[in-house]
Amino acid sequence: MEIKKVPVIRAAQILGKSPQFIRCGLRAGKLPFGIAVKGKGKTYSYHISPKLFMD
Repeated sequence: MEIKKVPVIRAAQILGKSPQFIRCGLRAGKLPFGIAVKGKGKTYSYHISPKLFMD
């Protein structure tokens, strides 16, 4: 089975950072392994690519 995305919480655990650090980095475009998409209001959806994350 192929992994399609890495959850924010798992990425934070692997990197030794907080989930909020990962979310803020994705929103700011500072982390090269994923994206944040703004939804309605203050909500965001996050996608972390397994391949980019492992590289």
